[in-house]
Amino acid sequence: MGMRYGVCVPDLPGCFSGGDDIDAALTSVQEAIDLHVETLLEDGHDIPVRKPISTHQANPDYAGGVWAVVEVPVEKYFGPAQKINITVPSLFSAASTTT
Repeated sequence: MGMRYGVCVPDLPGCFSGGDDIDAALTSVQEAIDLHVETLLEDGHDIPVRKPISTHQANPDYAGGVWAVVEVPVEKYFGPAQKINITVPSLFSAASTTT
């Protein structure tokens, strides 16, 4: 049995995953983040605000860890797009028609 890697998401307490290597662990944590955020929203909670990595690096619970950032599409959490009518200053309108 070889080494396995665990991943925790400090900005989402309780969100964690793992894999047989670092790449697999980072890929699986994307799904874990997605499911965690969906559960938060379904339960009526807000998505926590992201803290700077330096804040987490200063936490002794994460001492000696390897840090990584993963991309997780968040657009679907905001609901379907809505068409709205807005009024903007003419300066913005003129700039958009000349480009």
